[in-house]
Amino acid sequence: MQTRAQPSPWWHPANHADRRPFLLARNRIVASLRGWFESEGFIEVEPAILQVSPGNETHLHAFATELSGPDGARRPVYLHTSPEFACKKLVAAGERRIFTFAPAFRNRERGALHHPAFTMLEWYRAEESYETLMQDCAHILSIAATAGGASELHWRGRAADPFKAPTRMTVAEAFACFAGIDLLATLADDGRPNRHALAASAAAAGIRVSEDHTWADIFSLVLVERIEPRLGDGTATILTEYPACAAALARRKPSDARVAERFELYACGVELCNAFGELTDAQEQRRRFEAEMDEKQRIYGERYPVDEDFLSALAQMPPASGAALGLERLVMLCTGATDIEQVVWTPLVQP
Repeated sequence: MQTRAQPSPWWHPANHADRRPFLLARNRIVASLRGWFESEGFIEVEPAILQVSPGNETHLHAFATELSGPDGARRPVYLHTSPEFACKKLVAAGERRIFTFAPAFRNRERGALHHPAFTMLEWYRAEESYETLMQDCAHILSIAATAGGASELHWRGRAADPFKAPTRMTVAEAFACFAGIDLLATLADDGRPNRHALAASAAAAGIRVSEDHTWADIFSLVLVERIEPRLGDGTATILTEYPACAAALARRKPSDARVAERFELYACGVELCNAFGELTDAQEQRRRFEAEMDEKQRIYGERYPVDEDFLSALAQMPPASGAALGLERLVMLCTGATDIEQVVWTPLVQP
């Protein structure tokens, strides 16, 4: 019986030689972005990776470990899924413009665009609006493309011009344009979602909906099937004003409680960045975290603790905006890499 040959590891000299141009481009992109942030008055920070809570979003899965005290007592701690909580504590402490290239860790995620350990570029602006972050994203695309030697961003046969200002579209406009769904009609004036209304609209648009699908499930289905593949063609797209119930860490838009100050940046159909006008109401944040963890318990049979220290800091955090961008995805689009492992210096070996 013939055994199937295993692919050569990433550290095989021939494989490394193939990957090396992508990795060197990654270094140039990081250096250029670091220089830009510093020129804009940002301070680079190094948030701790070990946290008492990895984040409280339903579908994010963390790596857990234990912290042993001198008395032998053990308490659970986690590798963070994002440096967000630590960065916001620094803003509460008095920092006004900060950025970080932080290692981040997410379980149950692996594929061409996903790696369990990756780098998150996050930046925060105190006392500045989330519209300013949209301008930052435009600068970041052009800086990264220049450093990577790219005149266009590419992914699976699609292209986008990184030197043109991204187009802007609200989530409601995208649902109407690409799926024929009136999304805001499925939300009450206070933002509460109407599952039946969205299910009926999705079914009418030809999207298969199961009885056990929640409003959030259906929203995600429409987004993935009909919206995301249409974003970022020719130029990048900034998708704005997410429903408040789909923006657990963002403040509501003052003029419309149904939506929140959240946007995502797309290029070539790839999600690159997620940004918020930050919620600073600690009581409201606790309520949202508990609702997210109740849903996580229902679906996955587990929940993560709430970081009480974070909520205490949030209560005195000034108005701020913040963004998180997947560095490897940006590098991929700037270099033509087809798999995230081509732009990770030492990828995790597949078991």
